[in-house]
Amino acid sequence: MRPEAESETESRVNQSPDRRAVLAGIGVAAAATATMSVASPQAGAQPAVATETFWNQRYEAMKGNVKLQLYRRRLKAPVRGERPLPVLIMVHGSSMSTMPTFDLTVPGAGEYSMFNVFAKYGYDVWGIDFEGYGRSSVTPGWSDIKSGVADLAAMAPIVERETGQRGGYHMIGESSGALRVAAFAAQYPDRAGRLVFSAYTYTGKDSPTLTERAKNLKFYQENNRRPRPKEMLESIFTRDKAGTSDPRTAAALVAAELPFGDTVPTGTYLDMTSKLPIIEASAIKNPVLVIRGEHDGIATEADLLDFYNKLPNSDRQFVTLPGMAHTLVLGTNRELFWYASHSFLNMPKPLVTV
Repeated sequence: MRPEAESETESRVNQSPDRRAVLAGIGVAAAATATMSVASPQAGAQPAVATETFWNQRYEAMKGNVKLQLYRRRLKAPVRGERPLPVLIMVHGSSMSTMPTFDLTVPGAGEYSMFNVFAKYGYDVWGIDFEGYGRSSVTPGWSDIKSGVADLAAMAPIVERETGQRGGYHMIGESSGALRVAAFAAQYPDRAGRLVFSAYTYTGKDSPTLTERAKNLKFYQENNRRPRPKEMLESIFTRDKAGTSDPRTAAALVAAELPFGDTVPTGTYLDMTSKLPIIEASAIKNPVLVIRGEHDGIATEADLLDFYNKLPNSDRQFVTLPGMAHTLVLGTNRELFWYASHSFLNMPKPLVTV
């Protein structure tokens, strides 16, 4: 049974559960170079859960007759006449919807909600369930990368109406979500701002994950949805490198995601096993942070550096995070991902470009 979504006209302000304050040490990264590694914070210290209450709202965007569920979080409700906050859109990947990805609660394991963390940093945080995921319409469609671009385009007028900002939206995409962000920015460069590509894949060359996944290519070509049972969700945390995530996280993700069903659209798996590269680096004009875990099997560092070196905008960074695998959002060292992403998104504009 699928959870019932709030409509735009029926959406209400909800206060989030009590959470302890996020560690003050998370802040601006000193990252002036194009390629850098980020050191781990204090060993054994988990980021504390925020105690603040947040302003939350849900909306619906329509892509034809497809309903797309949107989510929004800020520290405080917007006030007419106040300076708008920078908009940050978080974009989920192939196997999980938005809120289990970016707003997960893991009892006893510290803060996992990027919605909370980045709302505290001062962003107007948004998310979207793509067609066939979460609280959005389940259709006969495949919900591939191209469809995700159309979903983000349908979302943009709602964001503009509610924030008063027509473009320059910062975006963080994880895995196939990063591919969606890249393709959206290539098609709508004025709508996008600074971009974070987490767990990105370029050509797929020498990728152990995609090599294994390609064994099921015929199934992906013939079926618009694929099984996504408990075991598959749990495997996300162990397939590359055991010990890079807290075992409690997998259980929390299963509990949060499986109420939406045990299948998800096949489109992004089909794209990544038969159509790479989805987008050429030269087509992306925005500032880009390419960030990966050192053990991520979705793409080799060499493949990503090839992509990175072809990006036309010199405002770019490449970051490798130690002790991390595929999912940077839900890894034990997730604070490193917050730190690097926020520092990149919050960089001042250069005074000189020559």
